[in-house]
Amino acid sequence: MPRVSVVIPVRDDADHLRRCLAALAVQTRPADELVVVDNGSRDDGADVARAAGAVVPSEPVPGIARAASLGYDTATGDVLVRLDADSVPPPHWIATALDLLAEPAVVAVTGPGRPLGHGLAVRALWDVLYMRPYFALMHSALSRPPLYGSAMAMHRSTWLAVRSRVHRDDADVHDDVDLSMQLDPAWPVLLDPSLTVGVSARPFSSLPSAALRTRRALHTFRVNGRRASPTRRWARRVRAAVRAAAHAPRPLAWWCSR
Repeated sequence: MPRVSVVIPVRDDADHLRRCLAALAVQTRPADELVVVDNGSRDDGADVARAAGAVVPSEPVPGIARAASLGYDTATGDVLVRLDADSVPPPHWIATALDLLAEPAVVAVTGPGRPLGHGLAVRALWDVLYMRPYFALMHSALSRPPLYGSAMAMHRSTWLAVRSRVHRDDADVHDDVDLSMQLDPAWPVLLDPSLTVGVSARPFSSLPSAALRTRRALHTFRVNGRRASPTRRWARRVRAAVRAAAHAPRPLAWWCSR
């Protein structure tokens, strides 16, 4: 039975964190370890995490990439679950993620978000204007589904294979997109609606918020250079599929050594 560590970066988000930790406390398959990274919070988020039994490493330099990376490095589980402080996973979430990760060769799994505390109209707009376009556009760019930082899980070995290449010191990268780009395009990543989590509607909070997210996404592609090239990624994916069909797979370490 794999050990599961849940990693949650948090900065001045204690109220959302309480709700997230409460949802984790009623999982049908509980986490073995909670790692809540305090990213320079000025509220009582760290105390909330400790009260829930979490390990609370501190990353005083603001930046979700730094905080998330410290969380993955600190975690001791065989499977690393990543949630945001405003994520509210349903009770079956961890159990479902483990079932999906049991599929041969799957290195990571992810699911979409659904806004909490809003009516049907907002949920419909969220799906049509944000979630579906995000996964479709990122899939076309990455040659497979992207990891969504509010709802993802990966084998520890996946993180260890790419940890030296993530741009953890760049506060302007989208950490989940950046992590997605470090994974070999030939590695299977599953997107499954059963891993949907509740989230806040922050991307719709204001035009500046949306503009900031767009700017960070474009920056993440720029700093990854050739590794972010859709043409190169799709070519790698197709070559791997052809080799698999011929029963001669190339070692998965190939992309990591580039």
